[in-house]
Amino acid sequence: MTKHPFVRLLWCAIGASAAISLALWVVDPLETTFLLSSLGGSTIFLFGLTRAPAAQPRALFGGHLSSAFIGIACYQALGDSIAVYALATTLALCFMLLTRTVHPPAGTNPILMIYVNAGWPALWQSVLLGVSCLFLVAIIWSRLYPDLIHYPVTLAEPSPPGINWGGW
Repeated sequence: MTKHPFVRLLWCAIGASAAISLALWVVDPLETTFLLSSLGGSTIFLFGLTRAPAAQPRALFGGHLSSAFIGIACYQALGDSIAVYALATTLALCFMLLTRTVHPPAGTNPILMIYVNAGWPALWQSVLLGVSCLFLVAIIWSRLYPDLIHYPVTLAEPSPPGINWGGW
């Protein structure tokens, strides 16, 4: 295979398509496509910004699972008012910053969980399963092309790399 930039772009595009297609198929898009919309942004990170700290497993899984958990907890405890949407999103941001698991697409999860009135099963049936599909395809796909950066670059790299909130 050639190392031409267009071929690499095409390889990344096909991998991204395979990953998001698998995630949607496995999680059953007829029932949960809306819940998985944040995975579109994650696909961009994994296949387009492979080296970014926010693309690494710590941020990918930590960001998605924590923000979805916070969204579900806020909905279960407080309902679905605009104030709850704002609170859940703010809590998710603070949690991801404090734990250094910032994954920007996961910032959508609290809003999605509240909007669809998600219960606890959505955490593993939609979020964990969908993220795991992206993760596995990224691992395999990145190793099939010569000289492509292997995903993950590191397992536990913090995102952001330092505590300089609002400074990145």
